Amino acid sequence: MDQGSAAGVTYLLVDGENVDATLGNDILKRRPTPDERPRWDRVAEFLRQEWGQEVRALFFLNATSGHMPMPFVQALLALNYRVIPLAGAKDEKVVDIGIQRTLAALTDRAGDVVLASHDADFEPHLRALLPNRRVGIIGFREFVSQRFADMELDGLQFFDMESAVHAFNIPLPRVRILTLDEFDPADFLG
Repeated sequence: MDQGSAAGVTYLLVDGENVDATLGNDILKRRPTPDERPRWDRVAEFLRQEWGQEVRALFFLNATSGHMPMPFVQALLALNYRVIPLAGAKDEKVVDIGIQRTLAALTDRAGDVVLASHDADFEPHLRALLPNRRVGIIGFREFVSQRFADMELDGLQFFDMESAVHAFNIPLPRVRILTLDEFDPADFLG
């Protein structure tokens, strides 16, 4: 299968901890309020429209504490996300390990792959998928690992969670590089 063809499905793997931490720690500098969080239905719909095929969305959560945010889990389930709560030793990065194992399993399965994360730990797994399918990253460009940016030359597609996916109800207070096509002076004039 070449990169232009599709196997009829896009696997969306969401590193919930990473996206939430980037949003809270790096962009907002505080815990996001509910209206500042991504609208996960828009993320899946964006991919469905962008690549023209079914999306199987997997949302990875760290459940090592023995607890899950049940209202959030129920909301994800209602959006047809498969919620994967993982537990392990306190020093294990259970979400990263779960996503890495899933990416490895996808090497033997047809379909395109999109990862919502900024974490460079997934670079070798995504690189292994690139020759045979479309592979993408969803996140905030200014916080995505440079290793992912380097992979764009090899075919990795990047989708900005705010400007391309439109996953938010309100504008985020980001300082990011804008292309002249994206630049609208009205956005800065108040």
